[in-house]
Amino acid sequence: MTSRNRWTRPVRDPLTPGAPRRGECPIVPSQRRQRILIAIGLVALALNLRPGAVSVAPVLTDIRAALAMSATTAGVLTTLPVLCFAGFGFLAPWCARTLGVHRVMLVSLVVTALCLVARATAGSTAVFLASTVPVLAGLATANVLLPSLVKLHFPRRIGLMTAVYSTALAVGLSSASVLTVPVADATGSWRGGLAIWGLMALVAVVPWLGLVRHDVRPDGPASGGISLRSSAASALAWWMAFFFGLQSLQAYAVFGWLPEIFRAAGFSPQTAGLLLGLTTAVGIPLAFVVPGLTARTTNQSPLVLGLCSCYVAGYGGLVVWPVGGAWLWAFLIGVGTALFPLTLTLIGLRARTSDGTAALSGFAQSVGYLLAAAGPFMMGALFDATSSWTVPLLVLIALVIPLAVTGVHAAAPQYLEDQLR
Repeated sequence: MTSRNRWTRPVRDPLTPGAPRRGECPIVPSQRRQRILIAIGLVALALNLRPGAVSVAPVLTDIRAALAMSATTAGVLTTLPVLCFAGFGFLAPWCARTLGVHRVMLVSLVVTALCLVARATAGSTAVFLASTVPVLAGLATANVLLPSLVKLHFPRRIGLMTAVYSTALAVGLSSASVLTVPVADATGSWRGGLAIWGLMALVAVVPWLGLVRHDVRPDGPASGGISLRSSAASALAWWMAFFFGLQSLQAYAVFGWLPEIFRAAGFSPQTAGLLLGLTTAVGIPLAFVVPGLTARTTNQSPLVLGLCSCYVAGYGGLVVWPVGGAWLWAFLIGVGTALFPLTLTLIGLRARTSDGTAALSGFAQSVGYLLAAAGPFMMGALFDATSSWTVPLLVLIALVIPLAVTGVHAAAPQYLEDQLR
């Protein structure tokens, strides 16, 4: 099959000695238009990986009123994304090895699109929750496999392509946060505000229809892939998992509670929202810049420590001078959130093959999201116990220490496959 199809010629991974393994590089674009199609597919996919998870929050009050949803159920709904990203992320590498990574991406997008539309038409809480789970499953699977796709098709452009899809992720996140309510208002219902993201996901399916026809289906999971269980034997996998989890914990705590912290300092809800907007906006250009910086160096420890120090400075400023320096602290915290694209880039750099990248990504994200889920709950519990944001902020500062330690270890030049031999 591979010898007759110019899309499926096996080539050697430039970082790996020896012959390629079966299914290791199912699509190798040799022409400019083929590379453009793959790049379009990656961007379209990345743009749709966040709206399905974050578009509910802006219209949650309307959803609860329409479906008679209890506060407890709403709490479950807001916790589902991180739990599904952890749980279904474990299955992504196995699915890719069994079905082919491009088939998995196509199925993930189709399921996400259809279930987003179904969720928007739900007439009960049970149907709403039942349609949300497959949405998050599709997003989780694609989320894990994105670094592997970059490694597969652009092994010499990991920094650039990670920058491209990280920026698309940030744009998708911001768009869903900003546009869901206006679309709901324009259509007269929260259903329109949610359905629009399903239609966008359907559009993203188009380039993958062209890619999936040329996918290779390996013989099965035993065809030489690296399992998540075997990844657990690697120290690098654990360092990467804790690094991913701790940086995600910081991000969830920031985006979940930063407006409340500013409001407690005396800012109006509108100004608090603008300050959070600044934190979010700072991350968009950095999502494009940081992966390139990461890929151009062999040891990224100084970059890790520099971004961690921005968190410390921002949180410390909120403790000692929350009003006068609010815009500076919001900016610095936004710089700190650039640890996310750095982590995604490291996942691609710390494996020699696309299969290893998928395994490392699946392990790091699944374990990491479980750890990250504690962030918002921890902040809320500490505030309830102390009636102040000082202690929660000091705890976040303290957690920067293990974040930096795990980041330095994850950034050290090493490869997953070397530790599993």
